[in-house]
Amino acid sequence: MLLYYTPDEASAINDRKHAFIERIGDECRAHDIPFFLEFVGYDARGGSEKSLEYAKKKPGIVSGSMAEFGKDKYGVDVLKVEVPVQMEYVQGVKAFKGEAAYTRSEALQHFRDSASVTHKPFIYLSAGVSNPVFTETLELAAESGTTFNGVLCGRATWKDGIPIYAKQGAAAFEAWLKDEGVRNIENVNRSLQAAHSWFDKVGVTAAEVGALA
Repeated sequence: MLLYYTPDEASAINDRKHAFIERIGDECRAHDIPFFLEFVGYDARGGSEKSLEYAKKKPGIVSGSMAEFGKDKYGVDVLKVEVPVQMEYVQGVKAFKGEAAYTRSEALQHFRDSASVTHKPFIYLSAGVSNPVFTETLELAAESGTTFNGVLCGRATWKDGIPIYAKQGAAAFEAWLKDEGVRNIENVNRSLQAAHSWFDKVGVTAAEVGALA
């Protein structure tokens, strides 16, 4: 389930979102269906999510959203979350574009702070950034020591091939996927070596999971 959410929104709006997600959680429990919740932040005042001003708000928005939907009453099994920083505004990273919202050390702390607010397994989404930016983001998450449990991403692996498809056709796009597309996935997989098992967060062992297979 995808939900656009910010803790800064009016309570009359967020109360309805909370009730909606709680109902879905109840239905998932009733039918024994795992509940993956993806929430994407926004500026409640209508500003651009690509701006420096929003970049400064983003750590609080991500942490606040994780804290809210990590509550047991919602029944979410896995939180699919944005990273808590905008990489182009982080000093000292390759993606930095010259205007700073945080130092590198502050960015690392934002990763730690957001991870600390929930006991639920959580995975990062790429939010449409390029493959180099996403892999650097995962490297920063690993450096911070957060216990993230993986990723669920698409555009970071294939979006650069879309102009090739548009201009050169399906055969050229397929060739790109088999070459650069594969390398993109391999880049993400290497970054995922720092991810942690979700077993500890849900109180099971690998042996117990194997016995259910």
